[in-house]
Amino acid sequence: MFGRLTHYAFDAVLLSAFLAGVKRSTGLTPSLNSEQISDNKEVKRWIDNYLGVGEWVMDQSVAVMGSSSWFERRR
Repeated sequence: MFGRLTHYAFDAVLLSAFLAGVKRSTGLTPSLNSEQISDNKEVKRWIDNYLGVGEWVMDQSVAVMGSSSWFERRR
C-alpha cells in the first residue's frame, strides 16, 4: 500500500511539473481556476500549492541540468 501511494504521489508531481513546463515553454496555462472548483479556501490553497510544487520541481530540474556536463544549451 505504501508503494502504491508513493507511486501516485510521484505521478502527481510529474503531472504538475509537466504543466509547469508547458506553461514556461509555450505560455499556455491550465484553465484550472481554483475559484470555479470550490469556494473552500483550503481547496484553493491545495490547488495553488500543487501547481507550485510543479514550478519548484521544474526550477530545480533546470538548475541541476544547467550545471551538468551531460546537457548543453542550444538556441
